Amino acid sequence: MHTIDRKKFINKIFSLSSESEFEEAAMELFRAQSQHNRVYKKYLQLLGAGTSNIKGIMDIPCLPVSLFKTHRIIMDGKKSSLVFRSSGTGGDIPSRHHVHDPRLYQASFRNCFERFYGPPRDYCILALLPSYLERTDSSLVYMAGKLIEKSSHPESGFYLNNTGKLARTIARLEKEETNAILLGVSFALLELVEEHPFSVKTTRIMETGGMKGRRKELTREELHQILRSNTGAKVIHSEYGMTEMLSQAYSRGGGKFSSPPWMKVMIRDSYNPFSYLARGRSGGVNIIDLANMDSCAFLETSDMGRMLPEDKFEILGRFDHSDIRGCNLLAE
Repeated sequence: MHTIDRKKFINKIFSLSSESEFEEAAMELFRAQSQHNRVYKKYLQLLGAGTSNIKGIMDIPCLPVSLFKTHRIIMDGKKSSLVFRSSGTGGDIPSRHHVHDPRLYQASFRNCFERFYGPPRDYCILALLPSYLERTDSSLVYMAGKLIEKSSHPESGFYLNNTGKLARTIARLEKEETNAILLGVSFALLELVEEHPFSVKTTRIMETGGMKGRRKELTREELHQILRSNTGAKVIHSEYGMTEMLSQAYSRGGGKFSSPPWMKVMIRDSYNPFSYLARGRSGGVNIIDLANMDSCAFLETSDMGRMLPEDKFEILGRFDHSDIRGCNLLAE
């Protein structure tokens, strides 16, 4: 039975420096999860996917994230210290991500943030996440809270409904030429800039997506155009993550996302989930997140996207009726 030296593996994934190192670590994790993750093991068996046929990462079947709604997905013998849940908007069943070791999640989002933006202490971090703050089990709120803790600025914090105070705070930070990050869910950012337009030069506006049923859905391009026109921002930053994974991708403009070295995005054929598409073609988003060593690292998401040059990617939307896709094999 294949087991992993936990400490060595964690050190390995956060120091990856090449595609071959990523593939080696992914194959090592696949061998362990295919044997010691009960749900994933059963899924592979029902697919008839023998591990001896898996020669590289492109051969690894990805688990539909919808199964996080109906199954407890965690490695054998591991206990969950935290359970993150998705928002479950529109009466949907929420996804549940059982997290064995919160320190691994903290290491992942801290390393990722610093890779793209530098230390959190260098910023005033303003979080506008009302639909998430109303819950106690949001992975995004957990991440934002820890980044705020690492920030040394006294104005860093969560802003729930007092958008007027937030706009005044941003104006003051701008006057002081403070480096700031405004992290917000899409509908809340729209309400903020429409009710209290302001101008930014040193504040990075970062949207996390999601109207959560509060507003008409917009394309990312439409959303960014409204945010830019109401704030004077040259670009709008974006964060891409989900309840079912412990890593994030970031865009520093134009909705073109980059992943950290321990996370890989691949685009599957919408009509054949076990076949991958060339760069530039749109299809379903599959993700390998090596930080998911205690749950499942190989994820078939409900998002649509396409790969761009320099290993960047775009998120184009979601599949309709995505909960139905891929889950019938493990229906209980």
